[in-house]
Amino acid sequence: MNAEAETDQLHIMLLPLMDIGHMLPTLDMARVFAAHGVNITIVTTPRNGPFFANTIQNSAKCTSQISIRIVKFPAKEAGLPEEIENIDQITSQEVHRKFFNALSMLQEPLEQLLSECSPHALVADMFFPWTTDLASKFRIPRLVFYGTGFFPMCALGSLMKYKPHKKVTSDTEPFTLPGLPDEIKLTRLKLPPHIRLEFEDDFIRLLRRAKDSAETSYGVIVNSFYELEPPYVDHYKKEKRAWHIGPVSLCNKDTKDKARRGKKSSGDEHECLKWLDLRKPNSVVYLCFGSVARFSDWQLNETAMGLEASGQHFIWVTRQEKEEDGSEHHLPEGFEERMGGKGLIIRGWAPQMDAIGRAVRQIMVGEEVEEMRRRARALGEMARRATEEGGSSYTNLNALIEELRLYRA
Repeated sequence: MNAEAETDQLHIMLLPLMDIGHMLPTLDMARVFAAHGVNITIVTTPRNGPFFANTIQNSAKCTSQISIRIVKFPAKEAGLPEEIENIDQITSQEVHRKFFNALSMLQEPLEQLLSECSPHALVADMFFPWTTDLASKFRIPRLVFYGTGFFPMCALGSLMKYKPHKKVTSDTEPFTLPGLPDEIKLTRLKLPPHIRLEFEDDFIRLLRRAKDSAETSYGVIVNSFYELEPPYVDHYKKEKRAWHIGPVSLCNKDTKDKARRGKKSSGDEHECLKWLDLRKPNSVVYLCFGSVARFSDWQLNETAMGLEASGQHFIWVTRQEKEEDGSEHHLPEGFEERMGGKGLIIRGWAPQMDAIGRAVRQIMVGEEVEEMRRRARALGEMARRATEEGGSSYTNLNALIEELRLYRA
């Protein structure tokens, strides 16, 4: 490539949250952009750098267009042990609070990197709300990357705008989310505690700043595809600039690429694979609520007992977190022993527990299970076509790249 062509190339900087559930799609997004001729710089911290470096090094395509820049994580300044740089290392609410406070301290080193690297755009995780103003200072667009989808963003937008949960008289009375393409009903019990109980803490205030920052940013990139949720893509785009470019994970086309994804831990993945090898195809339920979600004892208990009541094989990834008073959440006594061979856990009868058991049985052995699996396979094929040349996500990505080129000009 000649010097003129290199100068003409679009350069995008990516800033993911230090969490495997955010780092993986960011890495896939980097590879997708690189495959379309874009130069990418991923910004991360020393202990998270090897994850990106090793995966990029082992990848077969577009690795020369992806670089990594390391900034020091301000653990000590935030009152954290120096080895903590990733959300999966959080073991208590106090550590959780300090970790997210530390994120705001990355503003100065990122500003220095922007000055040195001169990217044409910044794609930053929602948990860095201050990057909208920082990008504006350098006269480049800041985009937010969402790994969820359009439907949950539309649903949350309706909830926050119209507050229908305040118009019902009990936690179990159904209400409808106004203004959406479909009739979506919820109860207050299904809402996050901070919305239902109307309380604020540092993390909730960060979420509010993240929402406000996203609304004033240049736009959002969504890890979804049009055919999955067309009315909600259209609905969201009425008020906000957005580009669907997913599923970005489909950039991993061969077995080796797929096998290298994810966090490598001492033997856990081998134990899991060995356990799965002993089960029949389509016979195991996988549960993981992410690394940020927190559950009370009764929620953990009812999920556990519901799984047990379903009679199905399962893998459940859990987090054991300490409360501020030092207490810990635990699974029901004897649960792991009773589930030996039936379930793999990686780390009273109630209506909710019964509902969980029924739901698990329905998706595994219910009358409609074959139809549900047929629909899932059809959506998988739609997703594959969407990311291929001429597909909706492929075309949308090209449109975004072209718009960023024009913005640069």
